[in-house]
Amino acid sequence: MNPRYRDLLVLTKKELMNQQELEHEIELLNDLFYLVESSDALCIANEVIDINRNKVIRKLQHVKRILKESKLKPFVFISNKN
Repeated sequence: MNPRYRDLLVLTKKELMNQQELEHEIELLNDLFYLVESSDALCIANEVIDINRNKVIRKLQHVKRILKESKLKPFVFISNKN
């Protein structure tokens, strides 16, 4: 897996870290971000509220399909489940 280049501020409890430990820590963070930033994780964490049909859509495939649309219909909202 190629890590995406991003700005990270890594704070540790250790006072000194050698380069190898730091690279390992960044690699673990990139693996974590890869899992969390996937489209499946986005669709699991959100739901679609369709006021037109008085429905709340939570199924993964339906949410994915709606999120892929370039424009949402009026009164269709994406809501975070948190």
